[in-house]
Amino acid sequence: MKSYNYLVLILVGFALVACSDLKEEPIGLLGPDGFFETTADIQTAIDGAMTHAINEKFWGRKLSIALMLRSDMVNLQSTQTRRVEMNDMTTLASNGMISEFWPKTYQGIAAANQAIAGAEEVNVDAADKNPVTAQAYFIRAFYYFHLVRQFGGVPYVDAPIIDAAAIGSVSRTPAAEVYAKIIADLEFAKEWLPDTQSSRAIPAKSAASAYLALVHLTMENWQAAFTEAKEVIDNAATYDLALDPDYQTLFDANKIDASKEPIFALDYNNFEAPNNGYDQIAPMTGIRGDALNGGGWSVAVPTLAVFDTWDAEDYRRAVSMQTEATINDTIVDYTQFDKSGHEHAANQPYIAKYIRFPGDFARGNARATSHNYSMIRYAEVLLIAAEAAVELGDNASAITYINQVRARARSGGSWKNTPASAAPADISGTVTVTDVLEERRLELAFECKRWYDIARRKIGSTVFSASGLEGEKPNFTDDDYLMPLPEDELERNGNLTQNPGY
Repeated sequence: MKSYNYLVLILVGFALVACSDLKEEPIGLLGPDGFFETTADIQTAIDGAMTHAINEKFWGRKLSIALMLRSDMVNLQSTQTRRVEMNDMTTLASNGMISEFWPKTYQGIAAANQAIAGAEEVNVDAADKNPVTAQAYFIRAFYYFHLVRQFGGVPYVDAPIIDAAAIGSVSRTPAAEVYAKIIADLEFAKEWLPDTQSSRAIPAKSAASAYLALVHLTMENWQAAFTEAKEVIDNAATYDLALDPDYQTLFDANKIDASKEPIFALDYNNFEAPNNGYDQIAPMTGIRGDALNGGGWSVAVPTLAVFDTWDAEDYRRAVSMQTEATINDTIVDYTQFDKSGHEHAANQPYIAKYIRFPGDFARGNARATSHNYSMIRYAEVLLIAAEAAVELGDNASAITYINQVRARARSGGSWKNTPASAAPADISGTVTVTDVLEERRLELAFECKRWYDIARRKIGSTVFSASGLEGEKPNFTDDDYLMPLPEDELERNGNLTQNPGY
């Protein structure tokens, strides 16, 4: 077995978990003959596929923090090599973050493939079965969409592995083909998913359509992106979607469940798996020595320029960034955050979105948390429509959708009882792509979207220049728009090729 590609070991594994309380319950290995008898069995397999995303190796830290560090909004305050490589654009194929989230992503794909294959064994009408199975198509597309944006062409596997030796020589599927398969999965999901679900952590029709819009935007299929986004917008009432009146609610684990803004979320509520399989974004972005929720680890921290260039009257800045802390029983502002005495403490505002209200389940340093992380929310759909409209020459639509987002941003909210303000003002005149990207940068700040925007729009040479928010990143080249495939994968499988520049 040692001669097989490590990817094989992941894809043959079949571990399912029950969604309620998310406790691991192994079911079987390879083809679980006899397991799939009802739609409830399909749902169990799907829950297992989704659970791989709520893990420290995926969204709980490894992938999410990597995406933050590769952006132009979050700097590194620690010295761990794997994080330095991500932050400085010196990433090696042996990077310890990639070697964690690559296999975890494929584990999720493998579980989705098992659910789809298992559904074939369930003898019920398609009208009863497909609305459940569609969730598996959606989550498979979700995982592959992350992979193709990070690595370009990747091994595409869409069925349970029966012959491990054969799959050990799998090669990379070209990115264009991966995208086509992602679209096909999402189209199936859109056809069969219901308009609403009991939880935003279960994909509904709106999630499939919203992701189709984002996929088409990434592929520069402007008309398709606009059409899909507008479908979500026009059916917002049917899908029970709306901008939340209070931007802070989106990052309050105690309130997010009642919000209509998330379209698809990863639900960390009351989840703590073995081997650090839980949420650690809050401590990674928290202030060293702060009394708030036990303080953080001062790892991923914005530069001062991110704060200084953000309009002080924009409520989103107050929600997104922490400027005050209680350290050693003394209230200090961000110019004195080094009062903790820790070598990695930074005298600049920190990310507040995840440490401020982590929920009742949060452990020491806000580990675990009860957060529901919005993978896509209604505000982003508005901005997808705006960006596509710009490319289509529909300036009126671009203005309309951006101004809906801005109106909420200046309305104030519960954080420190912030009153409404004049900023950000409505946009007018001719809207540009830069305008939309800037709106995305602020609206979706620290939500792991910015790097993907930089990569798809190829703006690295600008944002990583001396005038960028983090200053010059001299190691950045166009090769960095893709990450390297894991070194051990290439060593085990000679059919896999490395991305240029690595």
